[in-house]
Amino acid sequence: MTPRLGDPPPGARERPGDQLLPRFPRPLSALLARLPQYPPALAAAIAVNLWLGDSVSGASLPAACGKIVAIGVRDVGLRLTFAIRRGGVVACGEVRPDVTISATASDFLALALRREDPDTLFFGRRLLIEGDTELGLLLKNALDAAAPVFRLPTPARLLSALRLQFPFFP
Repeated sequence: MTPRLGDPPPGARERPGDQLLPRFPRPLSALLARLPQYPPALAAAIAVNLWLGDSVSGASLPAACGKIVAIGVRDVGLRLTFAIRRGGVVACGEVRPDVTISATASDFLALALRREDPDTLFFGRRLLIEGDTELGLLLKNALDAAAPVFRLPTPARLLSALRLQFPFFP
């Protein structure tokens, strides 16, 4: 049987009650998978740079500097691609990533809220790392150790995050 968009990977263990979000409708995820992925990647890159700061940058992770990372949200149909630069993450268009990290939206939310441990998801095959596994584990550990700051950014921080995405920005 061929897996369909939104299906968990073969061998993934999902327990009842694991879902923080309702299941994403398959027709909508099929539509989102066909739309350009750059706009949501741009929004995500700005958010990562604002709230995670330097914890995901080439300055703090020299081994990741210049690498391309894709984040796949399997049940939503999104594949967001980023480049790790010295100042933070920058959204990319359709390029071949060095590593792809994928999970469901609910699993990514559980990670962000610290309700789930990345190792538990990884060994349960709910968080997949494909490609340069060493880079994927480096990023997974950096994100797990990061302390997100969920408060309004200062104007200087906002300008810095925008300049990273748009170098021509004043």
